[in-house]
Amino acid sequence: MPRQREVSTERLRERVEEMSGEKLFACYQCGMCSAACPLTEEMDRLPSQVIRALQLGDPTVIESNAMWVCASCFACEVRCPKGVDLAKLMEALRQIRLRRSLDWISLDELPRERIRELPQIALVASLRKKAG
Repeated sequence: MPRQREVSTERLRERVEEMSGEKLFACYQCGMCSAACPLTEEMDRLPSQVIRALQLGDPTVIESNAMWVCASCFACEVRCPKGVDLAKLMEALRQIRLRRSLDWISLDELPRERIRELPQIALVASLRKKAG
């Protein structure tokens, strides 16, 4: 398994903004994204908390399950008064997390039970990278 690279907090913010095309500090924490999200009960952090953690440079945000639970339904973007596209931020976090250790996974090498436990978006993202 490749060695994981540590990402500085400033570099994490820069990478998320670069990959997503969104400005983290456009968010002023009104909470509308969290109120609109249909999956908050499944997340360990609310969508607004993910953005705030990124704004503060909290490196533990990359370990959150919120980015895997996000369905990219765009309910957050529709309700956001600043037009911040949280789905793009979540996708950037997923990409950063996947690139920390493995760029792709081989589904043939995983037991069926493990595949059932994985978030579907992780499998889709991994296969997209492998095929693209």
